[in-house]
Amino acid sequence: MKLNGISDNPGAKKSRVRVGRGIGSGCGKTGGRGVKGQKARSGVAIKGFEGGQMPLYRRLPKRGFWNPFAKDFNEVNLGRIQAALDAKKLDAASPVTVEALVAAGVCTKLRDGVRILGAGELKAKLAFHVAGASKSAQAAIEAAGGSVTILGGEAVA
Repeated sequence: MKLNGISDNPGAKKSRVRVGRGIGSGCGKTGGRGVKGQKARSGVAIKGFEGGQMPLYRRLPKRGFWNPFAKDFNEVNLGRIQAALDAKKLDAASPVTVEALVAAGVCTKLRDGVRILGAGELKAKLAFHVAGASKSAQAAIEAAGGSVTILGGEAVA
């Protein structure tokens, strides 16, 4: 097989219709838009209009709400932190913070802080300065000899 021998199946690619290019093309004059009226004009999109019937977006009830005060945390499992330690991306001597995790490539961006979750196993003694930690994560960290400091005004358990 050669790259220059690859082609689409017959009929797979449809060539675009060039509208408004004379009567001989079969799509000249009005360009397939019919005659006159709102839809024959340019810049008109009647999205959601159902001929006077109540449109679907108005027939359906509104559900839920958007909380403007919701926090967006990086959720990191203990196993992921242990993997970063094993790969020498995290320093066991310095405290584990959001900035340290971003620098190690565990988190992509800072967001509203980091929340430690308990999946996986932690072998090293680490000091965590985080926005929150689950009870199982706190228990595992303290069992390994580490400590957890919850930052911010409200604790995120």
